[in-house]
Amino acid sequence: MSIRVAVVAPTVAIAGDRALSIAGFVGLLIAMAIGGWGVQWDIRWHLLIGRDSFWIAPHVMTYAGVTLSATIAFGMLALERVRGRASQGWWLAAVGMALTIIAAPIDDLWHRLFGIDVTVWSPPHLLGLAGAHLNLLGAMLVAVELWPGSSRRRAIGVLVAGTLLLGTCYVTVDPGVQTAFRRGGVFFFTWPLLGALGFTFILSLTARASGLRLAPLVVTVAALGLHVVGLGISDAGFALTQPVPAIQEAIAADPTSPIAIAHEMARRSGTVVGRSFLLRWLPILPAAVLTLVDARRRWIAGGIAFGATLFVSAGHMLAGAPSLRHALPAPGDVVLAALLIPPAALAGSAAARWLARRWPSPITPPA
Repeated sequence: MSIRVAVVAPTVAIAGDRALSIAGFVGLLIAMAIGGWGVQWDIRWHLLIGRDSFWIAPHVMTYAGVTLSATIAFGMLALERVRGRASQGWWLAAVGMALTIIAAPIDDLWHRLFGIDVTVWSPPHLLGLAGAHLNLLGAMLVAVELWPGSSRRRAIGVLVAGTLLLGTCYVTVDPGVQTAFRRGGVFFFTWPLLGALGFTFILSLTARASGLRLAPLVVTVAALGLHVVGLGISDAGFALTQPVPAIQEAIAADPTSPIAIAHEMARRSGTVVGRSFLLRWLPILPAAVLTLVDARRRWIAGGIAFGATLFVSAGHMLAGAPSLRHALPAPGDVVLAALLIPPAALAGSAAARWLARRWPSPITPPA
């Protein structure tokens, strides 16, 4: 009887630890989704309302997501240390949240020194986004650690983390379209160039970590769905809070700001500002090509194919946008972009291959 108790007790403890790890993983994904939707709502708030303060509803939603994510990441890392284990996934997730938290006081100092900025591409904002990227990479690695080998749970966990990661990358890369509007020339291709690097890395890594050939296509379609849900949440939030717009005053105060440019681009295109889907469905065709090539096994062909398809499809669609007709590139700019974008995608594919090979329990896809 004593021997049986001695055997059963550790087994129950291990099962309890594993259940707690899974709960932490699921909680982290939910928290990051909440934070991501808060950021999406915050961007629309700036575009539609203009007035900003620390306690506006989208900020509160974002802070709640970040606080919950940080609590889970640091708590699980501490628990892993107490258990005597070293989880690389939770360590990476915690480092990511540390960067995001550090970005907040830096952002406040930046505003005090340089005034209120309304761009995603300020140093504090980019630091916070870098932290979110690392956190979600850590979440993906946690799924790999929790479910070694090929399993349905591992695939689902990796796909969800990959979807959130791609959504975060979208937010980071989106301002590239305004760069095209302002500068034209070869800068017309800023968005596809940055996307070739970031999107290919995320989609290739997700395919390798999940073991699913369809992963790139699934993740891009899911990221589009994530965007639609975010629009619904922000619409409901506006209906509930009913903020008083001050957007015309904000545009008049700085006609060259990203907010003013967004409104001008929407006016020229005849669209509603903050509701465009173009940049969310554009990556789907390149992702389908990457799926066809099989990112798990053919990283060189996959990277080049994704980059070439993104160059052609994004170039064609952006060139047809009325808001960018004044910024169309010259033939030499097109040639230069054609020489830059596929190699950028290849670099993203190579980085995904390098990282996946250093993660535990790699999946070897069937020949």
